[in-house]
Amino acid sequence: MSEAVAIVFVICVLPLAIVMHYITKWKATKGLTQDEERMLEDLWRDSQAMESRLNALETILDDEVPGWRKHV
Repeated sequence: MSEAVAIVFVICVLPLAIVMHYITKWKATKGLTQDEERMLEDLWRDSQAMESRLNALETILDDEVPGWRKHV
C-alpha cells in the first residue's frame, strides 16, 4: 500500500509542485532589472535626441529643397 502512495505522489503531486515552484519564480522575476531599466531609459533618451535631429534635418530640407518629400 505504501508503494502505491509513493507512486501516486511521484506521478501526480511532485510534478505539480515543481511546476508551481517555477511559476512562482517566473512571476517574481517578471519585471526588469535595474540594468535593464537604465538601458531602456538610455535608449529612450537616444531616440528622443534622434527624433529631434531628424525634425531639424527635415526643416532644413524643407527650406533648402522644396518638394524633396515627393522624391522619397
